[in-house]
Amino acid sequence: MSPDPATAHLWRDWPYPRIVSHRGGGKLAPENTLAAFEMGASLGLQMVEFDAKLSADNVVFLLHDDTVDRTSNGHGSAAQMTYAEIEELDAGSWFGADGRFAGQTMPTLAQVAERCQALGLAANVEIKPCPGREAETGTLVAQAVKALWAGQAQPPLLSSFSYEALEAAAAAVPELPRGMLYEAVPAHWRDDARKLGTVTLHASHKHLDGPQVAEIKAAGLHMLVYTVNEPARARELAAWGVDAICTDRIDLIGADFLADLRSSKGR
Repeated sequence: MSPDPATAHLWRDWPYPRIVSHRGGGKLAPENTLAAFEMGASLGLQMVEFDAKLSADNVVFLLHDDTVDRTSNGHGSAAQMTYAEIEELDAGSWFGADGRFAGQTMPTLAQVAERCQALGLAANVEIKPCPGREAETGTLVAQAVKALWAGQAQPPLLSSFSYEALEAAAAAVPELPRGMLYEAVPAHWRDDARKLGTVTLHASHKHLDGPQVAEIKAAGLHMLVYTVNEPARARELAAWGVDAICTDRIDLIGADFLADLRSSKGR
């Protein structure tokens, strides 16, 4: 499978902002909530990354983990809960002691799409399936993204650690741009890119070096790296040719953080 020809022209250059706010608002707001998107936008961020999965009744909503325990006052497997049950949970009180995020919910993808478009935020949607729901989640997330961002100039970038989920997303909506996610880039990354028709490769910065970045870029792929929280490391990665940096420290690595590096290269 090769990249969709209808969108291939968009990928001669990196079409998204270079700094991406991890899980909406990084470390400054409860992850994967609408408050997180508001936080990112308030600091000038222009692109957000977030996690999308399915409730028991197939509503696409935002959550990183397989259970709701860590980021809400609820307990149990998300795959076993309807969205009506999930929506009742408090996903903000756990964050900070002042209570200002109390009452935040785990929003639906529809709510997030509306908020991103209102705030002018580009999106990296990470498909995060619960075990055993990989293909189903990939299909339904891709279909929802296509519908919810219809007519927008820049569609969201889909990514996933799950090959099966990304394969299903590609089959369902081939025109959406895709990137395979890795902790450490494996030897078979070229085969994955070719079979999935990906335009990006997403990887942890911890296992990268300059020659590997150069090799990936020479193969025609763009690169997004996560989760980079030290300014010096962000600059190093950008100097190697990485296209986008996903960070929790949006207070230190802001929207214009790499602007001076980009302008110096142009001189």
